[in-house]
Amino acid sequence: MTDQKEPTDIFLWANRIDAVKEQLSIELFFVNKLYTPYSVRFSADLEASIKALFLYDVVSAVTMGAGTGMSVRNYELSEAEDNVVLRTEVEKVERAQNLLNLIVHKRSYIMEFSEEEHEFKKIKGIVARFSYTENGTKKAFYVAKAVAQSSTLEQSVAWELSGGQASRFKAEVGFKIPAGNQVLIVDDDIFIFNQVKFERLFEYDYKKQLLAEEKVKEIESAYKLSFPEGVSLESLVKERKQVVKKLQKLEVGAVSQDQALDYADTMQLELMTDDTGAIIIMEPSDLDMFVNLINEDYITSEVTGKRYVVTSKKPLDEPSGAEPPRG
Repeated sequence: MTDQKEPTDIFLWANRIDAVKEQLSIELFFVNKLYTPYSVRFSADLEASIKALFLYDVVSAVTMGAGTGMSVRNYELSEAEDNVVLRTEVEKVERAQNLLNLIVHKRSYIMEFSEEEHEFKKIKGIVARFSYTENGTKKAFYVAKAVAQSSTLEQSVAWELSGGQASRFKAEVGFKIPAGNQVLIVDDDIFIFNQVKFERLFEYDYKKQLLAEEKVKEIESAYKLSFPEGVSLESLVKERKQVVKKLQKLEVGAVSQDQALDYADTMQLELMTDDTGAIIIMEPSDLDMFVNLINEDYITSEVTGKRYVVTSKKPLDEPSGAEPPRG
């Protein structure tokens, strides 16, 4: 049995970093919506601004918090409050773990960002990697922030004002770094200063995911499914944000396996089964179809005969004078 690793003492960490803040090396990475990182070159005169926007506020908040009773609480068991920093483990946040793995172990494969090739409108976050040497050991930590596309400026539609004169915006893209602390990653720990931005940046909501995992178990008990080698219902669900959302209200078992297959035939959907009668889920689109079927999300218009997927179902009131359903 291995000993459980002690979580990072964020207050001690802040004191140590404050002492070496002038010796820190910096790397910047853009992260797109598919969680692909791109390295970002920056001018020497921007280094002070990067430290001010990504580092100093974090260190200051923690240092001041030590004197005002700031507490660190488990993200999975707590909600955001004033003077509280939430903490979770990197291994629990799959997208954060994969991103760090690419930056640390696949650094030579990371491409440099180019607006012509990669499009800034697809970027959802920016990560600053700070590295230093302590007692002969190389160490690093990360500060991440979500990027709001609404705060970007494009050359074709933006002007700039200098010396009282308006002129064409010269850069290809301009963007604003969000104020306020969001996410700090130290060793195996993620410290969350802004819960909403953290969840949006890494598409991670523990409570929704936990409920989705419970629904996955119910589905596996109620239906016979077949997956390719190395693929599971749980792994597919994690990658389908809309499915996770839909599972929150799904009544598992209301539509039986046979009913789902008949429903698919009626709607002329290509839901395949194997020799044992198990429903074949080969890819995410098959999962979407299956969940839509057992949630009764397909309809045929009685007016036009066209087929539709219902994205939101609001029950209608019983028509006036209708007899109540017999139970």
